[in-house]
Amino acid sequence: MGNQREIKEQLYSLETTLLKGEVRKSEKILNELLAEDFVEYSSTGEIYDKDNILNRLPSEDDPGIIMSNFEIKYLSPTSVLTTFKIFIESKQKHSLRSSVWKYNDEKWQMVFHQGTVTDQ
Repeated sequence: MGNQREIKEQLYSLETTLLKGEVRKSEKILNELLAEDFVEYSSTGEIYDKDNILNRLPSEDDPGIIMSNFEIKYLSPTSVLTTFKIFIESKQKHSLRSSVWKYNDEKWQMVFHQGTVTDQ
């Protein structure tokens, strides 16, 4: 898995990867990064599972997402909470984001994600 700095870098890379338009359009990459029991509480109040994400995201346009204030917190030796802010350029919308990542079978997978709209 690595030390804390390496894990933060790995998870930052994974989170920024998921924000890229070309990745969001790839069902194959999304399937690898999201755990089978993945759940998202969206900033619009909707609840999504992995199947919904795999069916929905590849058909969406790239919203142009910018991340800032990325941090991690260990929940267990194999689970990490990531928190950060994003700005969605296409909607001129800010939100706070959190994800739970679990290390399983030599790879990190996201098991939970939540977005909360904010003024900035």
